[in-house]
Amino acid sequence: MSVPWAGERDSRPCKASASPSSHLRRVPAMPTSTRSHRFAVVDAFTDVPFRGNPAAVCLLDGAGARVHDADRKWMLAVAAEFNAPVTAFLAAADTDTDTAAPRFHIRSHTLLQVELCGHATLATAHFLLTGGVVRSGADAVEFITLSGMVLTARLLVKEAGNGKRACNDDFSVHRVDRGGFCIELDFPVASVEECASGEVMPAMPDTLNGASVVNICKTSTIGDLMIELSSGEEVARLHPNFKEIQECAKRAMIITGPAPIGSQVDFITRLFAPNLGVNEASSRGGTLRLELDEHAQRVRIRGEAVTVMVGTLLD
Repeated sequence: MSVPWAGERDSRPCKASASPSSHLRRVPAMPTSTRSHRFAVVDAFTDVPFRGNPAAVCLLDGAGARVHDADRKWMLAVAAEFNAPVTAFLAAADTDTDTAAPRFHIRSHTLLQVELCGHATLATAHFLLTGGVVRSGADAVEFITLSGMVLTARLLVKEAGNGKRACNDDFSVHRVDRGGFCIELDFPVASVEECASGEVMPAMPDTLNGASVVNICKTSTIGDLMIELSSGEEVARLHPNFKEIQECAKRAMIITGPAPIGSQVDFITRLFAPNLGVNEASSRGGTLRLELDEHAQRVRIRGEAVTVMVGTLLD
């Protein structure tokens, strides 16, 4: 039997099917989405892409959109799809006048719904104030949180009146300047209560691993633990045992310490929340500025942000 070479025509007749379409599978039509929502992925506490704390932000579009009407399972599924430490969902809220700051309901999700997340709220404000979502000229937005608390976010220029930058940022390290502004969030002060070191340290031998603990306290409302070490270097060197942290912290654990002299920052902090599905908020580094108003019992958090991705989410 002779076999034709490649490129040589085979003169033998071929059998053709009487109904070629009978060999094709019928593929059902793809469902058409009735709703679409704008989203962005924003890196907070930095002006350099792929640094800082990432968060996904999803704006629920459509007349009458409300975060409390959205399917919670759907929001958790979307958060899992983004796979960012936190995904924030927001929807426009009614305001009393056209001149009032635009107001939005906000909900934050990891693998669970969380009452409030600072870096995700800052990322959301950046998306709203720089992404053409709110009216032109708006320099502030307000958020209604899960608990009903109202937070204000403002857009600030970097250069303060004394010639110094209004925000700590990565400019001095990377020589990059992206936008000339930062976001300021206004939070109520969270009261704390002291914890006995004997209640915490024996439960975390691997995580602390002989570190010099200065103080241990926890927030009075949600019970987040804060451990102060003697130096920021010790904070940076920690190799956390997340099982220890999960068993010791009710929600999250913050470990902090003073930064080395000459490092251009005052303290170094890491946040661990395995009980919320986030082992560590971010290990990529970022900077923020804190200001305490003791009289008003408010804390202002300032930081920059950069949008690294935008798109449309189909529902």
